[in-house]
Amino acid sequence: MEESTKLTIEDFEKVTSNNELLQLIKEKKISIDKVNKKLFYEEELRRLQIELVKLQHWISGNNKRVAIIFEGRDAAGKGGNIRRFTEHLNPRSMRVVALNKPTEVEQGQWYFRRYIRKLPNPGEIVFFDRSWYNRAVVEPVMGFCSDTQYKKFMVQVPEFEHMLYEDGLILIKFWFSISKNEQLDRFNARLETPLKRWKFSPVDKKGQELWDKYSYLKEQMFSKTHTSYSPWITVRANDKKIARLECIRYVLSQFDYDGKDEALTTLLPDPNIIMRYYRSSNQID
Repeated sequence: MEESTKLTIEDFEKVTSNNELLQLIKEKKISIDKVNKKLFYEEELRRLQIELVKLQHWISGNNKRVAIIFEGRDAAGKGGNIRRFTEHLNPRSMRVVALNKPTEVEQGQWYFRRYIRKLPNPGEIVFFDRSWYNRAVVEPVMGFCSDTQYKKFMVQVPEFEHMLYEDGLILIKFWFSISKNEQLDRFNARLETPLKRWKFSPVDKKGQELWDKYSYLKEQMFSKTHTSYSPWITVRANDKKIARLECIRYVLSQFDYDGKDEALTTLLPDPNIIMRYYRSSNQID
C-alpha cells in the first residue's frame, strides 16, 4: 500500500470529528465499509436508546406492565440484546430476570409459579433472559423434564398467557434464529476469549450435537404457542448488531408513547430481520 493511502498518527491528531475522519479516509481512497457500518450502528443505537428512555417514562407514568422474553439457541445473542435495551434505562422501573435451575422446593411447585413472582409490577418493564419456555425446548432436549411434564406445559402455556393478556400485561416474545455454523463460530470465540469463557457451559457443548432435536422442539413450540394474543416474533440474528437495532425498533413500534413523533430515526423494524412466526421450509435454524 502506498504511503498516501495510509492513515498516520499525524492524520489522527489533525481531525476533530468523525466527519473529518471520514473525509480524510475518502481522500486517501481507503475502504471504509467496516468503518461506516460501525459508525451507523453506534449512531442508530444511540438514537433508539433515546426512544427507549421516552418509552420507559411513558410506561412508568401510565402504570403499564411490560414483559419481554428473549429466547433462542445458546449463543444466539439474547444477553447482548438485553444489555443494549437496558443500558440507559432507569433501574428503579426495570428488571432483568435470568433464573437459575429450580430448587428442590420449586421442583415440587406449579411450574409457572417461580416466573409469576418475577412478572412486572405497574409501571415496570421486565426483560426475561430465557423464560418459562425453557420447558418447551431446552429441558426436553437435555432430559431435564419428563415427557408428562413437557406435555402438560404445552397445554397450559397458551391458557397462562391468555390470562396475562386479559389482565392487561403486555407480553413480547422474541426468538433469535442463528445458523449452525454461526453458533459454532460464537462458541469458539467464547473459548478463545478469557473474558467470555465463563459463558460456555456443558449445555452449550451439546448444542451442536443436538441441533436437529432443538429444531424439532422449536417448531413444536411455535405451532402450539404462537397465538393472536401472544405471537412469536422471530429475529434473524446471524448479524448480532443489526438484530439488536431491529429488536429495539420492534418494541418501540408497539407503543404510542409521548414524543414518538420526534424520533430521529425510523421506528419501523426491517421485515427481512424481524417477523411474526410463520411456517417455512427454509429456516436458518
